[in-house]
Amino acid sequence: MADVLIRPGLAIPESELSWRFSRSSGPGGQGVNTTDSRVELSWNLLASGLLSPALKERAVERLGSRLVDGVLTITASEHRSQLRNREAAEARLAMRVGEAIAPPPRQRRPTKPSRGSVERRIGEKKRRAQIKRNRRGDMD
Repeated sequence: MADVLIRPGLAIPESELSWRFSRSSGPGGQGVNTTDSRVELSWNLLASGLLSPALKERAVERLGSRLVDGVLTITASEHRSQLRNREAAEARLAMRVGEAIAPPPRQRRPTKPSRGSVERRIGEKKRRAQIKRNRRGDMD
């Protein structure tokens, strides 16, 4: 396997990744009891020198509940083949780390509706009310 690309110019080196394989549960035919197709991919975020201190702090804050002693572990067992599970785990790791280090979204600037939009909304409400009023029968 190669380095895990998070975004252009930023990749987790293969040397920082740790792999574990075990038997997967669920359907899989005759080979399910003999093939180690379940994959656990671990990356020590705190010990890695890949991210700047600011990015590392942001990642730790966002991945806090997923980290155990600073290690992020991704599990993949949805495919019958170990190779496909390895690819799925790498993709999931890249996605999680990419989301964790992404800059925060820009703050929304509060606005209020324009006078014209308010007048159109009120006018439409009055038209609907008049339509419903016209449906009523005389109750005299």
